[in-house]
Amino acid sequence: MDTPIEKMDKPIVRKKGLRKKHIGYIAAGIVIIVLFYMAFFTDRTSTFRVDSDKLIVETVIEDQFNDYITVPGTVEPISTVFLDAQEGGRVEEILIEEGSMVKKGDIILRLSNPDLYLNILDSEAQLAEKENFLRNTQIAMEQERIQIKRELVNLKYDIERKERNYKQNLILISDSLVSVEEFIRSKEDLDMALQSRDLFIERQKQDSIFRSVQVDNMINNLENMRRNLSLVRQRVENLNVRATVDGQLGLLIPELGQSISRGFSMGQINVLTSYKVTAQIDEHYIDRVRTQLTATLDRQGNEFNLVVRRVYPEVRNGTFEIDMTFADTMPDNIRTGQTYYTSLQLGQPKISVLVPIGGFFQETGGQWIYVLDPTESFAVKRNISIGRKNPKYYEVLEGLQPGEKVIISGYETFGKNEKLILKKNN
Repeated sequence: MDTPIEKMDKPIVRKKGLRKKHIGYIAAGIVIIVLFYMAFFTDRTSTFRVDSDKLIVETVIEDQFNDYITVPGTVEPISTVFLDAQEGGRVEEILIEEGSMVKKGDIILRLSNPDLYLNILDSEAQLAEKENFLRNTQIAMEQERIQIKRELVNLKYDIERKERNYKQNLILISDSLVSVEEFIRSKEDLDMALQSRDLFIERQKQDSIFRSVQVDNMINNLENMRRNLSLVRQRVENLNVRATVDGQLGLLIPELGQSISRGFSMGQINVLTSYKVTAQIDEHYIDRVRTQLTATLDRQGNEFNLVVRRVYPEVRNGTFEIDMTFADTMPDNIRTGQTYYTSLQLGQPKISVLVPIGGFFQETGGQWIYVLDPTESFAVKRNISIGRKNPKYYEVLEGLQPGEKVIISGYETFGKNEKLILKKNN
C-alpha cells in the first residue's frame, strides 16, 4: 500500500510540439524579416512598361557643335526707292506699267495742275513789274547824277568868279578904291558859295548811299522773285513723275483721272543690282544676333555665303527681322519673293557632348532624360544640363557620357515614373 508521500513525488511529464504562443512569435519574426528585406533588398522605384519598338533611341556622341539656327528667308531687292508725289494733281497719262524696267529720268506718269500755271503767270507778272520799276529807278538815278554833276560844275565856276572878285577887292581895299561894304560883301559871297558846294557834295553822298541801298534791295527782291519763279516752274516739271534710279517698277497705285495730293505714295522702284535675304528670327535669339554674323544659303546643292547687315530692334508676334546680303556670288536667276532656308551662325564651333534633337525636351525642358541600361532592358531617369542647340543637336553640359543610349522620343505617356521597362514584341 502506497503511502501518501509516494503519491506526492510523482513527476509531471511535459507535452511535446508547438504551442499556440510559439506560433505568434514565429509569425512576428517572419513579418520583421520580410519588412527588413523589403527595406534593404528590394527596388521600390516606380516603373512603367513600354514597347521598345515605339521609342526612338539615340546614342550620345562627342563631336563638333556648330552653333547655328535654320531660318526661312525671303529674297528682296537690295533697296527700294519709293515714289512720292512732289506735287499734287490729276493723273493725265500713265506711260510705264508695273513690272517694267526703268532708267533714271524716265517719265512714269504725268499729272496736271491748273493752279500751278496760274501761279507762274502771277509770278511772271510781278517779276516784270519789279524789273520795270528797277529800270525806272536806275534811269532816275542816272538823270539825277548828271544833274548833280551839272550843279557842281556851276558851283565850281561860281566859286571861281567870287574868289577872283574877292581877291581883286582885297587889293583895291588897301588903296581905298572900293568901299568896305563891297569888300565885305565879296567875302561873304565867296564863303556862301564854298559852303553851298560843301552842302551839295554832302547831299550828293547821302543821295548816292540811299539810291545804292534802294537799288541793292530791288536787285535782291528781283533775285528772290526769279528763284521763286524758277521753283514754281520746277513744280510744274514735278508734274512729270520720273524714275529716280535704275530698276524695276514694282508697284504703281494711281489710276487715270485720280487726284493725287502732295506727298502721296504712288509706288516704288526696286533696285535690282543686288539682292538681300530677309528673315524672321525667334525673339529667344535677339541678344545673340548681331550684324556681321555669317550665314549660308543652300540652292540645288550649292552653298552661298551671306552676311547680316541689319538687325531690326522691334519684336512683333514673337519674332524680329534681319537683313542679310550676299558676301560674294549670288544664285543664278534669283527672283524677288523666293524663299530659301538659311543657316545662321551664332557662334564658333566647339567640341561638345551632343544628344540629337527630340520630343523629350517638351516634357523635361532639358532637365532630365531616360538613359538605357547597358543591357537595354530598362531605362532610368537621369538629371542632365543642356546648353545651346542647333537644328540637329542639343549641347549637353553635364549628366551624359559619349556612348550612352538615351530615349529622345516624346515622354507624354510615361508620367512621373523613374524607370521604364522595355518590352520587345516577338
